[in-house]
Amino acid sequence: MTNDDERIALFLDYENLAIGARDGLGVSPFDFGPIADALAERGRVVSRRAYADWSYFDEDRRLLTRAQVELIEIPQRMGGARKNAADVKMAVDAIELAFERGFITTFAIATGDSDFTPLVHKLRELDKRVIGIGVQSSTSALLPPACDEFLFYDRLPGVEPTQVARRGRGRGRPSTSPPPEPAVTPPPEPVEVVPAAAAEEPVATSEELDVAPLVARTLAGLQRHSDGPVLASRLKRAILRKDPTFDEADHGFRGFGELLRQLENQGVIELSRGSAQGDPEVTFPEDASADDDAFRLLVDVVRQLQSTGSHPQLSGLKDQLRKRLPTFSEKRYGFNTFLSFTKAARARDLIAMEWDDETGDYLLTVPTT
Repeated sequence: MTNDDERIALFLDYENLAIGARDGLGVSPFDFGPIADALAERGRVVSRRAYADWSYFDEDRRLLTRAQVELIEIPQRMGGARKNAADVKMAVDAIELAFERGFITTFAIATGDSDFTPLVHKLRELDKRVIGIGVQSSTSALLPPACDEFLFYDRLPGVEPTQVARRGRGRGRPSTSPPPEPAVTPPPEPVEVVPAAAAEEPVATSEELDVAPLVARTLAGLQRHSDGPVLASRLKRAILRKDPTFDEADHGFRGFGELLRQLENQGVIELSRGSAQGDPEVTFPEDASADDDAFRLLVDVVRQLQSTGSHPQLSGLKDQLRKRLPTFSEKRYGFNTFLSFTKAARARDLIAMEWDDETGDYLLTVPTT
């Protein structure tokens, strides 16, 4: 069974995720978009449920409604009874869905709480694939090994921490004190079709987005999570799962194939004959000239900053690159994050990176030859 055949049911222990992201990453309100993107690369999400006492998460509730997530209310109770009520309700619903919806092949359990480890074991006994999702600082060490795959929220493309992530592993469930009044932030990506009743502000359409990074980011995700070739038809389905409003006509193309050919001419992707007529295989170019230009830009900027006597930090370095090349985006080269791009440069021995506890950031240098 390929990833395209997967039917995914998502269950979010929302209090654990939201408070973990707030305390560990400084992210508030919680951004659901990176989770939606990661699951869209793995299959079709047919059910989305989030469990919490929503009186504590007014802003989050609005954003989740826009993302078509069903909100399950767990009313305030005293002490551990409230926590247990949420855990039990979520576990019972997951097992019930496993029996009633046999077509569901994968369960995504978004929590860092080790109390859900027995649920993971039971779902795997029922021949279901289990993907765990959690904030690293608040994820129990017992949970990831129990899953078929575990995604740390901190590492998902699109997550932008506003504080340095804690470098230790925390407890399974963070403090349950109500979060502070969150600052207003833009709605998470990907942009979903929004019911009229839920729309309180304009939603960006695919026409306003740069299509090359979207295609490259999706292609990179599919290549990471599958063994076989990525065909154009499969690539478009994954893009539509990320952004249901996507239409190549908005970007001036008469068909998706024409869009891909244009991106091939730009050196973003490479097309080759696929298994069916009119459905080519899509890969990244083997010619590394475009990548070399990007890495050369990075090295030049780091070297220039070094020459002034400063110690270049990862934070803010992307802005320095864009001062030299305003159109720079690591996503054009298939990297989901700027950190991944710089680590690729390090793997090629172009730069050195070292974590500095004092600044709470990576320091970059160009090795002397």
